[in-house]
Amino acid sequence: MEQEQQARLQKFEQMLAAVEADYQKTLERMAELRAKGRTRSATYYQLMASKMTAQNLLSMYAVYGLRDTLPGDGTKE
Repeated sequence: MEQEQQARLQKFEQMLAAVEADYQKTLERMAELRAKGRTRSATYYQLMASKMTAQNLLSMYAVYGLRDTLPGDGTKE
């Protein structure tokens, strides 16, 4: 049982890291498009949706005490 719990915790940590990485990558890609003046492109809108999805997941982790900061501004809960 203890081994199963450790494996589950490890999977959670991997998922959290993946969501955080995706969120940062999305922010970077949006900044690149913004610098090129492409904020009205379909790609930018798709990235915005992806950002909002990741941000929602990270916010839920923070609400349940599984993450120390809220996404976006780095402030504490």
